[in-house]
Amino acid sequence: MVLEVVGSSPTSRPTKPLPGGPSLNPWKRLSTRIAYENPWIRVREDAVIRPDGNPGIYGVIELRPSVAIVAINDQNEVALVGQWRYPTNSYSWEIPRGGSLDDEHDLEAAARRELLEETGLEADHWRNLGDLDLCNGVLLSTERVYIATSLRQTAHPPDPAEPIELKWVPFPTALDMILKNEIREATTVAALLKTSAALAR
Repeated sequence: MVLEVVGSSPTSRPTKPLPGGPSLNPWKRLSTRIAYENPWIRVREDAVIRPDGNPGIYGVIELRPSVAIVAINDQNEVALVGQWRYPTNSYSWEIPRGGSLDDEHDLEAAARRELLEETGLEADHWRNLGDLDLCNGVLLSTERVYIATSLRQTAHPPDPAEPIELKWVPFPTALDMILKNEIREATTVAALLKTSAALAR
């Protein structure tokens, strides 16, 4: 199926150009087709005119908008969740995070749901720290970062399909874990450093 491009992709949110970059897009997109799709990702292939003026194709992996939560308790400890990551074949310590649902347009509501599902926690105070663009040339994914405080534990049952371990780490220790390469997941690294900068102001 070939789709003519009008506006932004359904799985992504429109974004404004960041300051300081070129004002003109050197790429021209002629058409796009969905090469593969499942409930979590979509792969599209675009017919393009490259910056050098020659025709070509560009493959893009699209994810739904997602959320990342830096949950901090009254002891200045951050909630980390440990889980086995299938693509990297390794155990990973991360902040709670996940994708929005098809009918979920309120990302703070998605963040509340993800925090509850992964940790059993609810929070009274939420602070929006803005978006992270996870783009490495082929991946299109935007994650909204939140700080959650005034936490309380609930009896929400864990998701059996997603075995997760919860541990509390002093916030400075979490930053040390980044430098020691004990935390490697990109969103977690960026969100913790962004939170550190925000709290220092």
